[in-house]
Amino acid sequence: MRTETHSAETADADGDGRSAELPTTPCSVVWSGGHSYVLEGVGGRSLWAGVDDRGHPRFLTGTELQRRGWSLPPR
Repeated sequence: MRTETHSAETADADGDGRSAELPTTPCSVVWSGGHSYVLEGVGGRSLWAGVDDRGHPRFLTGTELQRRGWSLPPR
């Protein structure tokens, strides 16, 4: 299965209509570094919540997630 990675430099690189912008709807899910992250909160206080390799909670800002690279979940 092919997984597409998005970053600020790859906006709609394959022409599928998706942009490099992270989703903004609460409870949206993306993948980064083999882990899922869920958008929690609204507006300027939104954070992407997930876990690290040891199962510890990890919270990332949208900027941090963009820098790490991300992909949409498999459909």
